[in-house]
Amino acid sequence: MDTKDPIIITDAEWREIMEVPEVREGWGLESGDEVAFFKSNVYGVKFYFVSGGPEYCGDLYLLQGDGLEAPMALIRKSGALEMIRNS
Repeated sequence: MDTKDPIIITDAEWREIMEVPEVREGWGLESGDEVAFFKSNVYGVKFYFVSGGPEYCGDLYLLQGDGLEAPMALIRKSGALEMIRNS
């Protein structure tokens, strides 16, 4: 896949995103919260990311709430989604 176009996040992917601890904490999610509720309160997009170097190639998810703070970025490592930490 060689595209920089955004990809729609599936409901299964939304469920997986909702299980990431930082996402749960950031949006105050509780067990049993519905995907439809979360999707209605978050801007989300997926990209198939290819780094210009030997760093990362794969899923990149960007999540933005209703504020103008920096978006949350998630990538897949060893099969699991995790938040990118900028330091």
